[in-house]
Amino acid sequence: MDAKVPTEQVIRDAVTLACRAPSLHNSQPWRWVADGTRLHLWADPRHAMHATDHTGRELILSCGAVLDHLRVAMAAAGWDSVTERFPTEGRPDHLASVGFLPVANVTPQCRLRADAILRRSTDRLPLGAPPAWPTLHSALSRAVTPYDVTLDVVDDDERPRLAEASRLTEQLRRSDTSYLTELRWWTSPFEADADHVPETALLSSSEAARVDIARAFPPAGGGRRRASIEVDHSKIVVLSTHGDAPAEVLRCGEALSAVLLECTLAGLATCTLTHMTELSLSRDIIRQITGSTGQPQLLIRVGRSPSKDPLAKPTARRPVTEVLEMRG
Repeated sequence: MDAKVPTEQVIRDAVTLACRAPSLHNSQPWRWVADGTRLHLWADPRHAMHATDHTGRELILSCGAVLDHLRVAMAAAGWDSVTERFPTEGRPDHLASVGFLPVANVTPQCRLRADAILRRSTDRLPLGAPPAWPTLHSALSRAVTPYDVTLDVVDDDERPRLAEASRLTEQLRRSDTSYLTELRWWTSPFEADADHVPETALLSSSEAARVDIARAFPPAGGGRRRASIEVDHSKIVVLSTHGDAPAEVLRCGEALSAVLLECTLAGLATCTLTHMTELSLSRDIIRQITGSTGQPQLLIRVGRSPSKDPLAKPTARRPVTEVLEMRG
C-alpha cells in the first residue's frame, strides 16, 4: 500500500478505538467503508430507534461523535484527517468521507486524547461538583468553536426549573407505549449482545432518586453506590446549533466528542442527556433557561466521581468486523 495511505491495520485499529464513542442506548448506529484511499462513514438504519428518536437526529449526533473519535484515533496513529461531510448528493445516509495525510511527529497531547477515549464512560450516578470550573468552562467553549456549536452552562439558580422539565418529559413519556417498549428492549440484560445498555450502567431506585436531571430507565438492582454524594452537584452543559439541518447536527455530535474528551482529560466524569431534547415542550424550556435562540441538541452532566470508586467495566461494542468493510 502507498506510504501516503494508512494501512488496513491502522484503519482497523482506529475504527475499533473510534467506536468507543457514545451513542443513544449504546445503539452504535454507524458503519464504515474503507475504499483504499478514503474512509466513509454511513448511518446504519438497522440500529435506529424510531420511537425514541422520531426524526433520526440522535442517530446523526451519535455518528458525529464517532467521526470525531476517528480523527482523534488517526491523529494518535500519525495521520491528519480531511473531512468532507455529506459528500454524496441524494444520499443523506452517507455522512462523511475522510482522507488522510501523514504527519512527521505525533504530539503527546494527541496520544493523551486517544487514551481518553478508552477512559471515558457514561456515569449516571450522582456526581460531585467539578473543581476549577471556570478554567474548564473556557476550555470547553474553545473545544466546540470549530463546529459552530454554542455551549451554555445552566446557572445553579435555574437548575430546579430544568429538573422540573426533566420530570415533565418523563411524565409525558409514560403514556408512550412504543417509547417504553423500545427503552425496555435496549436495557434488557442480553449478555451476548454487544449493543444495548448493560444493567451495570443503570441505577437502582435509591441511586436514581439522588440525580435530579436524568432519563428514567428501568431500575436495576437495589444497590446504593456512591452513598457519600447525597445530591448530584454536577454542572449542566447544553450544546445548541442554529438549526436542525443534518450537517449542523452532525457537527454537534463531533462537538460532543470534543467536550467529553476534554472533561475526561481533566479527570472528570460525564453523562450525556438527550431525553429533554426529544420533545418540543422541554426543548423550549431549555432554550428559555439558557437564553439561546438556537436549537438545544443535548445536555451533558459534568462532575467529579470519587477517586475510590472502582473502575467501571467498559460497555461492550460490536466487533470491528461488523462495522467496518474493507474495499480496494
